[in-house]
Amino acid sequence: MKIDIPEGRDAIEYVWGEMVPGIGVAASTFSLSVYAHTTLGLREFEAARLRVAQINGCAFCLDWRTERDGQKVEDGFADAVTHWRTTDSFDDRTRLAAEYAERYVLDHHGLDDEFWTRMTAHYSQLEIVELSMSIGAWLAFGRLNHVLGLDTVCVLSSGPTPSVRRTDA
Repeated sequence: MKIDIPEGRDAIEYVWGEMVPGIGVAASTFSLSVYAHTTLGLREFEAARLRVAQINGCAFCLDWRTERDGQKVEDGFADAVTHWRTTDSFDDRTRLAAEYAERYVLDHHGLDDEFWTRMTAHYSQLEIVELSMSIGAWLAFGRLNHVLGLDTVCVLSSGPTPSVRRTDA
């Protein structure tokens, strides 16, 4: 870990909540809002989230599985995300979510008209903005946790994912 944590303190709570409370608390609220207020389906949400986690290398994010109404993506989903181009496990929306996440993180200048034609054929403008904000949050905060070494000391909460508002139910 790159940050000194006082003995007996939770690393995430200390760094995000106490070290820079004016920034960390706001960042935490934004990070949780991505889960609490999404309208995206679980599979497309997780495909994008996991693709960002794979690229960032955040150990915590790679182990996390979003849960909604007691449901999580199936075992093997993360492997399918790795192979989003060729897997037969994904519909068009899920495949596009993984592709968008990868391109957003690695080549945002390469998001060309051909990509946007495909994207807008499957996602509304609202969903595109929401997915973009979600990917941005995962990119920033997963990378921050990995770079500072916090991702290896995060502890998965035993509670459910924050309540989720969805329109696809």
